[in-house]
Amino acid sequence: MNSEAGTRPYAMGKRAEAAAATAGRIAEAALELFIERPLSQLTLALVADRAGVTVQTVLRHCGDWDGVLAAAGERAAARVRTLRDRAPVGDLPGAIANLAEHYETDAPLALRMLSEEPNSEYIADRTRMARDIHRAWCERVFAPYLEGLSDPERTRRLAQFVAVCDVYVYKLLRHDAGLSLEAYIDSLLELLEPLVRRP
Repeated sequence: MNSEAGTRPYAMGKRAEAAAATAGRIAEAALELFIERPLSQLTLALVADRAGVTVQTVLRHCGDWDGVLAAAGERAAARVRTLRDRAPVGDLPGAIANLAEHYETDAPLALRMLSEEPNSEYIADRTRMARDIHRAWCERVFAPYLEGLSDPERTRRLAQFVAVCDVYVYKLLRHDAGLSLEAYIDSLLELLEPLVRRP
């Protein structure tokens, strides 16, 4: 009996690990597919096939399609928060290097989400949250350059930081204009340098 009691927690731990790994594969599969094709073309069967599981397994882990979106969204959000939180405060090159690293990985997902805003209330809610996170990131990393400004000046300056660091600017420079990653970083530094220069 003691032997059984000793092995039961181990077995339960292994099952929990396996379940977490399966949930992670499902969420990652949904993210990959969401980037590749419009929301209207996605199905539970496609997600299950990409994750290497059955539709029933997807439903068991996520409940329904909204649950799949939520799991994928949480996985992406956690990754973004982890990366963005590493950005240094008051270090312009360091902050832009952090931003560029994020966009090199997640810009396709962000742009897809923005394009799907009208088609899903859940996605629209997530993009609103993403805008808030981006604004808070700018407010944190550029805090030293916002100190001492009057309220109207601070509001305008923060809006400028938010705009220059936006994913659409990344898309315009990196993809539409065909700039290298290094040229994108240099371009942002050139755009931001007047905003951080002390009078």
